[in-house]
This record gives sequence, C-alpha cells and structure tokens, in this order.
Amino acid sequence: MTSIADSSPMLRNGETGDWIGTFEGHKGAVWSVCLDTNALRAASGSADFTAKVWNALTGDILHSFEHKHIVRACAFSEDTRLLLTGGIEKVLRIYDLNRPEAPPREVDKSPGSVRMVSWMHSDQTLLSSCTDMGGVRLWDVRSGKIVQTLETKSPVTSAEVSQDGRYMTTADGSTVKFWDADHFGLVKSYNMPCTVESASLEPKYGNKFIAGGEDMWVRVFDFHTGDETACNKGHHGPVHCVRFSPGGESYASGSEDGTIRIWQTGPLTDHEETKSHAANGSVGKVKVSVEEVSQKIGGFHIAEEGKTKEKE
Repeated sequence: MTSIADSSPMLRNGETGDWIGTFEGHKGAVWSVCLDTNALRAASGSADFTAKVWNALTGDILHSFEHKHIVRACAFSEDTRLLLTGGIEKVLRIYDLNRPEAPPREVDKSPGSVRMVSWMHSDQTLLSSCTDMGGVRLWDVRSGKIVQTLETKSPVTSAEVSQDGRYMTTADGSTVKFWDADHFGLVKSYNMPCTVESASLEPKYGNKFIAGGEDMWVRVFDFHTGDETACNKGHHGPVHCVRFSPGGESYASGSEDGTIRIWQTGPLTDHEETKSHAANGSVGKVKVSVEEVSQKIGGFHIAEEGKTKEKE
C-alpha cells in the first residue's frame, strides 16, 4: 500500500506491481498508510486532519477519526483491534476499532511533533519518534508514560521492529542503528554514505539490511560488518522509504520521483542455502535469475537486482 501527496492512497500487488485499487475520501496529502495483520483493513493518516480505516477488499471507508492537526503516522496493533495515530498535535491516540464511536485513549503528550509510530511486545509497548528532535520514545501502553528514550543525534525518520522481535532498526541522520528490542541496548551502529531516511533488516536470516536516502540509491549492507554489498540505481529523487517483503525474497523502495521500485533479492549464500535446505528437507540450489527486468505499470517500476551494481 502506498501513500502519496495527492490524497488518494493506492493498493498494488506486491509481486507484480499491478494496480488493485485507489482509496478515495481524503481531502489532503496522505502521510502514512498501513495494513492490518490479515490485510483485510487499511489505515491512513492525512493532512486533512483525519485518520481513516478502510475495507482493504472493497475500498469502502469503515471509520474516519477527526484530529485537530495533520496526522503524520498510523499503525494497527498486532491483534488488529486498535489503531495508533500521531502527528503535528504532539499527541498519541489509541482508537478501539471494536468501539469506533468511543473517544480515543490519549497517552502523555509527546515532546515533539510525531513522525512515526509502531507497536511492539505484543501490543504492550508503543514506539514513536519526532520530526524536530532525536530519539525513539518507548511508551508503556498500560500507564501511558514514556518508560525509556533511545538517544540519537538526529531525528529518527524510520523505525522497524524485526519479524522475530529481536531487533529495532532505526535511521537517523547518516546512521543506521540496531537496538535490542527486549533490553533496548545499542547492538550495532553504521555510518552511511549519505543522509538516510529509511532502513530495513532482512526478515528471514537477518544477515543483511537495506538503506535509502538523499543520494537516490538503495544500498544493501552486511548486517554483521556494515560492508556495502550492492547498490541499486534507478530512482531520480530522494528515497523516502525502504522495506523488505515478509519473506525476504524482495524489497521495495519509494521515492520522491513518484515511483515505487521492487528489487528482487539476490541468490542465497552457501550458508543460507544450507539453512534453507535443512529447514525444508530439500536438496539442490536455489535459482534466482539476475537477468535485467524492467517494466512500467502505471507509475510502478519493477526491477530485479540484475540492475544493481555489485560492490567490487
């Protein structure tokens, strides 16, 4: 699902890029979108001062929640019952989707305008970052209080909890950091070649991560060493968001140039193949074509990693 500046978020097939539908109803730029765990509902936060929940299959608006200023971020809880929102108001709100008419629960005031929000620890902890100050704030859902702040020098533009719940990946300034998601200690910190806006850890093996930012390139790095292993060139504007697919077989990048590109992950390493074969009880090699494939589908650009420049 993609958010765009013209007020109409779109849903596309993650494998082919085919357009599925457009959600019509916002009257301002859409800053944030998300799908629930079952991909049955979508949510969006907009400059029209609303957060909306949609039927992801029909495109119908299920709920519209009024705010007093721009909604910059939204996220479904893991159990899909709750919607978390944040924005310029500096307030985090939790809406009960089983009782949408009820007033939302508000947690303590954020110290700055909210940039991103997320859930973790089986919906017991909230994450938030601010547009105008560094740090990731961790909130206890029960008390509504900040329990810890992970310090960063620059505002955190991206935060992701790994699929296994082990790490948090953050991007701030020209740095990508990995934090222990249980004890919140800093595990790794790598300096990037440019100011980065987003980073994502490979979900299946956790041995690589991607980052994108101001230089318009999507880079692949080794998680353990921080060495760059590939550089994807093709965007014509800053890259604002990168994310791996749930299975790690591909990753997507969204850019200011108006396109989303899907990149196919390269062949598995020998170590990964061994793990994969052991898990599946299979033999033989995993074949991934590196023949360059590039096609446009209504502003959606798909490319395989054959288009990447491998680091020598």
